Amino acid sequence: MLKFIKGHMETIAGIEIYPILSLLIFFVFFVLLFWWVFTARKDYIESMEQIPLETENDQLI
Repeated sequence: MLKFIKGHMETIAGIEIYPILSLLIFFVFFVLLFWWVFTARKDYIESMEQIPLETENDQLI
């Protein structure tokens, strides 16, 4: 099965750029995610931590 797919992929012109682009998008996404996590304000993180524990929304039940 892999030989069948590989044979067809080799005949497509310019397809070798797609794995490189995929890796680049993956890498950039996680670098930006790590940057956001380390630079996020502490008060914002603490307010997000408290959302599941809030009881205001329990009154609707």
